[in-house]
Amino acid sequence: MTRATSGTPIRVMIADDHPMMREGIAATLTAHGDIEIVAQARDGDEAIRCFCAQRPDVALVDLQMPGKDGLEAIRAIRSLHPEARLIVLTTYDGDARIAAALRAGASAYLLKNVPGRDLAAAVREVHEGSHVLSQALRREVAIHNAGDALSPRELDVLRLAASGHSNREIGTALSIGETTVKTHMSTILVKLAVQRGFIDL
Repeated sequence: MTRATSGTPIRVMIADDHPMMREGIAATLTAHGDIEIVAQARDGDEAIRCFCAQRPDVALVDLQMPGKDGLEAIRAIRSLHPEARLIVLTTYDGDARIAAALRAGASAYLLKNVPGRDLAAAVREVHEGSHVLSQALRREVAIHNAGDALSPRELDVLRLAASGHSNREIGTALSIGETTVKTHMSTILVKLAVQRGFIDL
């Protein structure tokens, strides 16, 4: 996914089954001027279709939706478009849900009570390639994954990433696909309680 040039709005899709919530999020984000809403979806199936049709820079996805839920939609979108940048925006703050969303490929996990300015900031950070998780939610992930150890392959990926190698270079060195490298990185971030690379709100 290409990075927007200066002056070009960040193209955003909102997936939520509540019309008023979608409208509120859209109004909040467009008020900042550098964000444009290009699609809205009412359920997971429509989210997948809209993402494929519009290819937004960032997508906001609720977890609890009819049909395919948010996690299923995220997995499907990431399988079709591995470069997709997805933010979970939900009312659920359980540690297992956070870990599952990050493993599915979400770049951020935010609660719906997040202030509008912080939501807009998260969209910008994710668009630039960062990951976003509040400090309180990071603590929950840390507790949930305290017993998880990195596998030998995850350690290999982490060592190469720490040496400055790109996902493509890591894949070549380990004879695995770039998408597999990204999957490993998502798992590593969760297991390390996302201590590095995540922006606090």
